[in-house]
Amino acid sequence: MMYIGAGGWAYFKVSGFDSLAAYSKAYDFVEVNSTFYTTPPIEMVRSWRQRVPDDFMFSVRCHKDLTHKYMLFPGKESYEIINRSLRICSELKATILHIQTPPAFNPDKNLENIHDFFSSVDPGNVRLAWEIRGKVSDRMVNFLHDMGIIHCTDISREMPVVDSDILYTRLFGHGEHNLYQFDDVELLKIETIAKEKRREDVYLTFHGEKMYSDAARLKVYEKSGTFPKVTKATGLASLKIVLEEDAKFPITKSELIEKQGWKVFDLTGNEHVHTNVLLARLPDRKYSSVNDVIGALGTLIDLR
Repeated sequence: MMYIGAGGWAYFKVSGFDSLAAYSKAYDFVEVNSTFYTTPPIEMVRSWRQRVPDDFMFSVRCHKDLTHKYMLFPGKESYEIINRSLRICSELKATILHIQTPPAFNPDKNLENIHDFFSSVDPGNVRLAWEIRGKVSDRMVNFLHDMGIIHCTDISREMPVVDSDILYTRLFGHGEHNLYQFDDVELLKIETIAKEKRREDVYLTFHGEKMYSDAARLKVYEKSGTFPKVTKATGLASLKIVLEEDAKFPITKSELIEKQGWKVFDLTGNEHVHTNVLLARLPDRKYSSVNDVIGALGTLIDLR
């Protein structure tokens, strides 16, 4: 089964509707991102489960204190944190608990403690997905395999080093500060990777500025075999709509590419590409407005 969703529902706004309930009508899966930062009351967690369909899937992020403060040390505090997280999983009927260690954390230096910790945890029917932000050594590959822990990566950047019956990936893309939007080619590559090995379940959780759009476009492709448009126009008219969202002027060509080039627009009805495809063709000068940009491109190309 392939589940496609995003990292949280807080920014999924539909006028007159509860965000989670509205989200669950558009998607079949969500990663609870907030539990990485705070521990919600169980009553609140139960309300989340009650506001979605029975077949809706949650995954849960373990609180960062486990990995960033206690460093997976087998102590009282660590066990309390993971047990609270597993309780949240139970209330939500979530089968994935995501754990993230920071880039500065070297598991090899603490592997004996880490082994003791995970060996003492009974996750029940919950699978652990560990996102190791740093190099994964051969020792860690063996450890993850032996413990049955899923290696979580962003498959748009790198593949898991441990083959597993479940794929759990957090998709950020190639932008800075979560500023990225996947074009058709990139979404198709993600889908191909997800399907190339027959896994029991695949979880694709999109993150970043355009995560809801990215997830929705891939879901449409899964059903229809065609990627939907990003805007209601094509060519320069579509580019204009995208730039009008938040572009600030005056701006130089290089600044425009840096701040807007990661977005996707409708080059044609069937081609949805990054805006830098056209912005890179601009003359190297400062631009005063969106119309100035579109006008300059209009003298160079014909996308009518």
